[in-house]
Amino acid sequence: MNSVEVLKEVAAQAAICTKCELQYSRKLAVPGEGPADAEIFFIGEGPGFHENEQGRPFVGAAGQFLEELLASIHLRREQVFITNVVKCRPPGNRDPQTEELAACSDYLERQILAINPRVIVTLGRYSLARFLPNAKISEIHGQAVRVHGRLMVPMYHPAAALHQPSLRSVVEADFARLPEWMAKAGTVPEIPSEPVAQEAQSPEQLSLF
Repeated sequence: MNSVEVLKEVAAQAAICTKCELQYSRKLAVPGEGPADAEIFFIGEGPGFHENEQGRPFVGAAGQFLEELLASIHLRREQVFITNVVKCRPPGNRDPQTEELAACSDYLERQILAINPRVIVTLGRYSLARFLPNAKISEIHGQAVRVHGRLMVPMYHPAAALHQPSLRSVVEADFARLPEWMAKAGTVPEIPSEPVAQEAQSPEQLSLF
């Protein structure tokens, strides 16, 4: 299958998925959206109320802010791929649970492999934890790292900036550097696979630019 077909298959499977308890709080699955050749791949945490109603990611207030951030670097959401670590809404917008993250893991991995983006931007601590389980977002946000051969840029979730206004300028500054990271993507060294847990806690070791 080509990348478009893989993304369609993932969406179809997520729509009727019964792998975890989130099937019971799902109105519409939210597999993600964007072009199959997107260079930037955004990963949030989970669908909220509006996403569950529409079947689209980031359509509430956080989505509006994300679109503003994209516009600030001359991009539209139609040019990037946007998804979450879980494809169905956790009840009451609670945090995704371990078994739910595991159930959706294959869907996300297939999307990444199909699109093969130039850079992955994790939005929030749950998507960061998929790549760097022991890293703290407060310490490494805005720093480009290469993990398992892929360039990754951890950022705060846009919703966090809406709830904590002091974070807004931080998120805006991190976003402003995305074009630079894209240009330097080929120069970022790989983080060693063995010591990731220890090194991830040191922002000095992860700072590459």
